[in-house]
Amino acid sequence: MARLADERIDYRFKGLPPDADGDTVGALAAARRSLFTGGFTTPVLALSAESVEHNVRLMETYAQRHRLAFAPHGKTSMAPRLFEQQLAHGAWGITAALPSHVRVYRAFGIQRIFLANEVVDPAALRWLAAELTADPDFRLICYVDSVRGVELMDAALRAAGTGRPIDVVVELGAGAGARTGARTEAECFAIADAVAEVGTLRLVGVAGYEGEVPKADDASVRAWLRQLIALVAEFDRAGRFGADPSEIVVSAGGSAWFDAVAEVFAEVPELSGPVLKLLRSGAYVSHDDGHYRELTPFNRVPDEGALQPAFRLWTQVISRPTAEQAFINAGKRDAAYDLHLPMPQVVRDARTGEIRPAAGITLTGLSDQHGWLHTEPGTRLEVGDWVGLGLSHPCTSFDKWQLIPLVESDGTVTDLIRTFF
Repeated sequence: MARLADERIDYRFKGLPPDADGDTVGALAAARRSLFTGGFTTPVLALSAESVEHNVRLMETYAQRHRLAFAPHGKTSMAPRLFEQQLAHGAWGITAALPSHVRVYRAFGIQRIFLANEVVDPAALRWLAAELTADPDFRLICYVDSVRGVELMDAALRAAGTGRPIDVVVELGAGAGARTGARTEAECFAIADAVAEVGTLRLVGVAGYEGEVPKADDASVRAWLRQLIALVAEFDRAGRFGADPSEIVVSAGGSAWFDAVAEVFAEVPELSGPVLKLLRSGAYVSHDDGHYRELTPFNRVPDEGALQPAFRLWTQVISRPTAEQAFINAGKRDAAYDLHLPMPQVVRDARTGEIRPAAGITLTGLSDQHGWLHTEPGTRLEVGDWVGLGLSHPCTSFDKWQLIPLVESDGTVTDLIRTFF
């Protein structure tokens, strides 16, 4: 983490003060500049320090209350600074989607990684084998979802001369037409048989992703989760995890159904070894003002708390050609737009610094570098004003910014969050 503070500010990082070029990230953070008057240029994405801390603490409490281990999905942010905060608040480890993610995590010393994909790339498997051999304390759990995948993994790992096997979980698909994962119990058993026949892999549990259940609703998600539990129990009865397993893993949990995961995982029967019930939700760390605001399980269980949206994209009005139209200097290269368009929330008056609600202002479209605003009659908005946008879908917000100011409620920048996409 110290290396991140030593990185030099320069032209690579949009939105940062030009007069900070040559300074280190640590020095800029220590200067505690204002996002609005400290030389930051628009557009600039800001992350609320208070909201991130609130969200991380809330999910720590939630996991503890429901007796879940928690490996938040790191692909949301790919930000080691946030991983450090999540781990400090009780995370078991960090989930990855790709071997390239694992390489980032390992560069920052993360010791427990859940790789929620099958890996069949020989070069990636050679690297994973070398990491496991070099560090006896490194724990990696990886998906398998096909007999052919097991064959490819085994061949690559044997060729690499792996020093210890990779722990794997059989991925149960979420149904016909869903994403990856074995579709039937018979396929799952065939995969487990294939794992048992090789010395390079060790079966430790089952996993999947309930967010891919077709036309998901509460009943269908819970039904699939119970299939997952039945599968791990059947594997255990058949001795698939060995005579005296030290741990049996059952894992699921995106950001839309973790309440169902918590409740159904409480039904896991007693097995022949301790059970690691591993939740993997990731988008909670920043939450959002659109997609996850509507989908979050906390809407269904309000007594358990509420997440806070942490992102705000600050833009500037650069054209006001008519009374009904204005243009801001942020577009598709700056803001997530795959699920919903950004939402104008506040205006910072360029003359007075006053921040007021963005009443009467709607964002109707995005060009590459422009946002199209419609303004109702009488709306107060002029060239130079800053417009703060709420965003939808954090996973496609983080990846557009390499250094994101972490900002306190008064606008003070206290840190900069480095991402690695």
